[in-house]
Amino acid sequence: QVPLVESGGGLAQPGDSIRLSCTTAGLPFSARAMAWFRQAPGKEREFVAALSYNGARTVYSDSVKGRITISGEIAKNTVYLQMNNLTSEDTAVYFCAARAGFIRMSAPEYDEWGQGTQVTVSS
Repeated sequence: QVPLVESGGGLAQPGDSIRLSCTTAGLPFSARAMAWFRQAPGKEREFVAALSYNGARTVYSDSVKGRITISGEIAKNTVYLQMNNLTSEDTAVYFCAARAGFIRMSAPEYDEWGQGTQVTVSS
C-alpha cells in the first residue's frame, strides 16, 4: 500500500480559505485516481472531489462545487484541496484516498487512505 499523509487542517472562521495537502509515498499519484472525502461527526464519509490519474479530469460533489478545487503537483507527489468561503458545514475530518484506475465517488472503491486531517470552521 502507498501511504498517504494529509496536512493543512485546523481551525478557521466562516468565510476563510484553507488548503489541504496529501502527499503520497512510493508510487506517484499520477498512477492513481486521487480523491478527498470528509466525515462529519455522526455522519457517513462523504465524497468531496477527485482528480484523475493523469490530472486531466476533476469531479466535485454538488455541495462543494464552485468553492473547492482539487489539484496535483506531480513533482512533489502531492494533491491539494483548496477550500474557499468556508462554512460550519465544512467542519469534518478530511481524508485523502487513492485507487488504481478511474475516478469513483464511492468510498469503498478506494483502497488506500490517509489518517485524516481535522478542519473546524467556527466563529
